[in-house]
Parts: sequence; structure tokens; C-alpha cells
Amino acid sequence: MIRSPAFVAFAAFGAFWGVWGASVPRVQQQAGIGDGSLGFALLFVGAGALPAMLLAGRALDRWGPAVAAVVIGALGVAGAGLALTAVNLASLCAGLAVVGAASGAADVAMNAVAGRAEKITGRPVITRAHGVFSSLVVLASLATGLSADASLPLAVPFTVVAGLSLAAGAFLLMTLSGEVTVPARATTAAPSGPGIVPFVLVGVLGALAFASENAHQSWSAVFAHDELHSGAGPSAVAPAVFAGVVAIARFSVGGLKAAHARVVLLTGAVGAAAGAVLIAAAPTLLVAALGLAVAAAGTAVLFPTLLTIVSRDVDESRRGRATSVVTTVSYLGFLLGPVYVGVWADAVGLRGAMIAVAALAVVLFTLTPALLRLSGFGRTEHRGDADLVARSSL
Repeated sequence: MIRSPAFVAFAAFGAFWGVWGASVPRVQQQAGIGDGSLGFALLFVGAGALPAMLLAGRALDRWGPAVAAVVIGALGVAGAGLALTAVNLASLCAGLAVVGAASGAADVAMNAVAGRAEKITGRPVITRAHGVFSSLVVLASLATGLSADASLPLAVPFTVVAGLSLAAGAFLLMTLSGEVTVPARATTAAPSGPGIVPFVLVGVLGALAFASENAHQSWSAVFAHDELHSGAGPSAVAPAVFAGVVAIARFSVGGLKAAHARVVLLTGAVGAAAGAVLIAAAPTLLVAALGLAVAAAGTAVLFPTLLTIVSRDVDESRRGRATSVVTTVSYLGFLLGPVYVGVWADAVGLRGAMIAVAALAVVLFTLTPALLRLSGFGRTEHRGDADLVARSSL
């Protein structure tokens, strides 16, 4: 039961964002706004998320992992409220700020819950939980598309996911409230370094990883349509292909032992760079899809692996704050990745922008050994399996 709350939380989180991603055109239509106004409104997701992510870490350290139950339920309710009230730009901005706050807090909380479960059990949880998230994004997106095709009201899929989120929150409350603190002998020494600096350094790597991931997720359909002249249908499939490969990669790599984390990071960075270059040079949609799959497999393992590295060495008393710092700094890359592509696309075209995305992965590959060493987390890569065996006996 220790691992179940993490998987349930990530499932609810993925279901929500799958519904949202597939509902954006209908939300825009209901609010009666243009593309420029929609882009402005979407900034409020980040504006709400960033401060909530930092506050969530302190809340977790103060009140324990059961905080995740509250914020997961709140996310579903916030989404349903958005669907019912977003009738103009002002109400959409307000609703997205609330959704962003709930999402940011849930992001930190569920990653902390997953990290705690992985440390207690000595078994892989974080990467597979992220795989659950990606899978539910795909499934919820498809289900929401069917709902739209059936001309069901916009509120229907959001109401369904709100019910699922509340049910997930209730399950988390029951399971997490009774869990005990990790025994002192399971807690290893935290990396040396002043305050939050070690976690910021890991977060920088996470930001590079997320920038690459969201660049592909946000621009793959546009690339297929504008550069390869594919129809609307094939172009729309591109983000789903990316998310699907991400899910498969996370389930496949999730069983690797934590001692291999650095190798996973470096291999993932190489895959992310190679995939982006292949997309940039793609003469056909099939080749671009292959490049997208390679990029997805590479980027999929990066952030979960970074969390795994931090999770197994952080003291339980500051797990929430550590997770919030790493996640918040990483989230900046998630927000800026699509913007980064847009700037390069304006300057050198979309193909050139994909080369710029490949450059992010090269920078990640170059910085990973140095920043892990400076943060103090790099030293844990050589402990081997004996440490993991000792933890799994708890």
C-alpha cells in the first residue's frame, strides 16, 4: 500500500491534464477570445503554480504527505469550476490561476509521496508513477475528444475528472494519514551545501529536461503541419505519439536500479538531442515521427531520474521543501521551452528551432556530471546495489 498512493495521485493528475489539453479549443470558444488572448490567459497557469509549489513543500514538511490528498482533490474541483465559469477573458484568467495553484501544489505533493515511497521500499516508484501520468494524459485526451465529438457539454469531462480527483484524494487521505515516518536508519546523509543550493543545481538540470520535453509536446503538431504539410488529423496525432512513447519509456526504464541514474540521464540526453536533429532534417512525416519517438524516449527518463537521485538522499524532515525547490526550478524550463522554440522559429524557422532544442540536450549532457558533483548528489552514483538491498529490507 505504500506505493499505491503515488500511482493513484499521478493517475488523477494525468487525467486532469489530459482533459484540459483536449478541451483548450472549446474553452477558448466558450470564453469568446482569440489566440493572442488565449496565450495571455495561459500565463496565469504558471503565475498560480510557481508560488503554490514553494508553499506546498513547507506544507508537506509541516503536516505530512496527507497534504497530497487535499491538493489532488482541489485540482479536480478547480477544473470543474473553470469549465463552468470561463465565459470571458477575465474569468478564464482567474480560473487558470486557481488551476495553476492547485496543479503546482499537487505536482510537488505527489512527487514527494512517490519519493518517500521509493525510499521506504527501495523499489522504483517515481519513474513508473510518471509513466502512469503520461498514460492517463493519453487516455483522458482521447476520451475528451470523443465527448466533444458527441457534442456533450464542456463541463461533462471536467465534472467526471473532478469526481475521479475527489475519489483519489479520499484514497490518499485514508492511506497516507496512517503512515509512519521513515525510520532514522533509512535516512542517509543529505548532500553538503548551503541551504537550497544543491536542490537548485539539480533543478537546473530538470529545467533543461523539461524545456526539451515541452518544446516537442507543444510544437510537434505545428511542425508536422507547417514544415511537412500534413493534414490537420495527422498533425494532431503528433503530441499523442510523443506522450505515448514517453509513457512506454518510463515504464520500461522504471525498473532500473538507482545506481544507474547517471547513465540513464546521459543516455536520455543523447536520445533527446538525436531525436531533435532527426526531426529537424526529416523529409517526411514518417521520419519526423521516428525522430519524435526517439526524442520522447530520451526526455521521458530525465526529470523522474533527477527526482530519484534527490529522493534517496534527502532527509525526511525536509523532503517537501527539497521536492518543491527541484520541481519549481524545473517547472521554469517547462514554461519557457515552448517560448524558446517560438523565438528560434521566428529567427531561423522551425527546422532551425529543432536544432536549438537539440542544443538544450547537449547542454544537459555536458552539465550533468558537473552539477551532480557540485550538488553532492553525484557521489551517490557509486554506492552500488548493496545500499538499495539494505533499504528494501525495511
